[in-house]
Amino acid sequence: MTEVIRHPSTTAAPGTTVTDRAPAAPAAPPGDVRAPDATALESARRELWHAFAASLPGAPAGLPTVVTVGVHDALGPRAADPFAAVRPGARVHLTAGALLIGPWGGDGTAPACGQCLAMRWQRLRSRSERDALETGSRPATKATTVAPDWPRLPGYLLDTALALYEAVSGGGRTPLAPGPTAADRALPQVTRLDLATLQVRSYPLLADPLCPHCGPRGTDSAEAARFTPAPRPKPAPDAARLRRAADFPLPSDALANPVTGLLGGGTWINVTSPTTAPVAGSVFMRGYAGLTDVTWSGQANSFTHSRDLAFLEGLERYAGTHRRTGNTLLTASYEELGDRALDPAACGFYAPETYRTDPLVSPFDPSRPIPWVYGHSLRDDRPVLVPARLVHYSAGLAADNFVFECSNGCAIGSCREEAMLGALLELIERDAFLLAWYSGLTLPEIDLATVDSPAVRTMTDRAALQGYEVHAFDNRIDLDVPVVTGLAVRRDGGPGTYSFGAGAALDPVGALEAALSEVLTYIPHLPGQVAGRRAELDAMAEDFRLVKHLKDHAQLYGLPRMTEHVAPYLRARRHSVAELYGDWQERGRPRTGDLRDDLGHLSAELTAAGHDVLMVDQTTPEQQRMGLHTVCAVVPGLLPIDFGWTRQRAPYLPRLRTAARRAGLRTTDLAEAEIRMVPHPFP
Repeated sequence: MTEVIRHPSTTAAPGTTVTDRAPAAPAAPPGDVRAPDATALESARRELWHAFAASLPGAPAGLPTVVTVGVHDALGPRAADPFAAVRPGARVHLTAGALLIGPWGGDGTAPACGQCLAMRWQRLRSRSERDALETGSRPATKATTVAPDWPRLPGYLLDTALALYEAVSGGGRTPLAPGPTAADRALPQVTRLDLATLQVRSYPLLADPLCPHCGPRGTDSAEAARFTPAPRPKPAPDAARLRRAADFPLPSDALANPVTGLLGGGTWINVTSPTTAPVAGSVFMRGYAGLTDVTWSGQANSFTHSRDLAFLEGLERYAGTHRRTGNTLLTASYEELGDRALDPAACGFYAPETYRTDPLVSPFDPSRPIPWVYGHSLRDDRPVLVPARLVHYSAGLAADNFVFECSNGCAIGSCREEAMLGALLELIERDAFLLAWYSGLTLPEIDLATVDSPAVRTMTDRAALQGYEVHAFDNRIDLDVPVVTGLAVRRDGGPGTYSFGAGAALDPVGALEAALSEVLTYIPHLPGQVAGRRAELDAMAEDFRLVKHLKDHAQLYGLPRMTEHVAPYLRARRHSVAELYGDWQERGRPRTGDLRDDLGHLSAELTAAGHDVLMVDQTTPEQQRMGLHTVCAVVPGLLPIDFGWTRQRAPYLPRLRTAARRAGLRTTDLAEAEIRMVPHPFP
């Protein structure tokens, strides 16, 4: 459906003259760059250039280059963009609804160009606009305009545009950047003039690392991937983080705004949430199946803290979805690389039936060239090539479509050691959850009355007000790391019956708080979600093959009829925190005050269990400026979390059969017939 755009009034204000669209575009002054098309937006661009040339012949900053935005794909091949050569230096950018002036200002430490602006702006467009520009599904101009002479540029609008340009171009005193933080004000700015309302707002711009003009270039290398953990003294012996989320110099306006936002067009809050103070945002990212709406959020007890957490999660996903350094990757077959590379089979494949029936995936072919990224083995202290498909989970080629990865094992921190610690904890958490689920283990329940934590008491009280009873379980299997599974049970057995969550930390209470926080995030909405999809979810309960998406897994267990599959958790025996974790607190937990030793403990546990521990650095240039680092941890052999019942790897990996015996929970390996082939409820 085409978008109808209303014309603003063409009645001139007193003392102004309306400039009506001439039948033919005015002749271009010397130096103008023309696009080889006759779109309405291109005609308006030429008119705007003509106005600038007539009014600013002796401008100190020179005449600006004027380009259109939203007609040509700024994210695609440069050969398809007639403005490619001049776009980086352009300072006036015309869209169907606004005039963008900039970049201007900034302290010079993070320069950005007009190409960066075009790329950031395009990523924030609607699905229909982006598909039109990037895939040619329909003419891009039809996605944004219907009228043959739009946009209209009356005289008062041209006067405003000229005044804004002169104000920020250095002809006079450059205005102060309006951002809310010092980090925002240090960045180049883009001023948006709304063509219909004349509203003026400025937004900070972070350079796009994939910009061919500003982005870093090079070749991925083993040396760059090398990682030797450094000492990282903690602010307190039991601290889990070196810095608080609020301590990072995050440019909040640059991260979320409708013109240049790195993570999306804005954030939203839910002031009616009865359990947390959630803040969230989203942005389209192009992946295997086209544009995917990637959501990021923070769930804390204050909106300020939640916003900081949301931004950190958004930055982590920004780095994890696609490689954003512009470096050239090695492309080769696994057969060619030999022991220099990780064998993808060690991370698991789908069932053979999936590869026969799912058109989006193909069996791994060791003779087929695929892209690889360099990682570093903490166990062997050597570089290891990892399939790019296993590291950046929204990027891939037809040649390496053997699996769909997710954000499992990606984490952000103030340094690579901190990020790697968080990444390994996440991998261990999901592995333990899946081991218990598919094995049908009955886990020891934690007696919440014995937990000395105001946060836990507050969360259980909030859950009770929503009609839920909260349970928590010691989910350690064979790795000596606290993992807790949380479960909320609706007391009256209605829709939204069960809600699961999990957490892992070196502090058992921290793991418990993380698990319950995740549970509480979902229970306010779960009953309504289940009621709204009741027939669809009932069909999934009859045929697990219909479980296809992430949300299906959690919402399926909102059905009362799924009680039989939750039964192992409902018959658990309660134990005090001291009974369950006394030995860990006294003898197992590292307490040196150095985060490097915490990381070393996790690495030693995993290698003792027979696993390599690989780190791939995903850090983007924007994150480096903020003092952040993102990594992807890969531990071949741990059970990976997958979504969609036909796209599961965990049931087919050897670890599922051996881990419970190794932990002393069984005397024999798990037999094939004992594997509980029921979709997991992980949210």
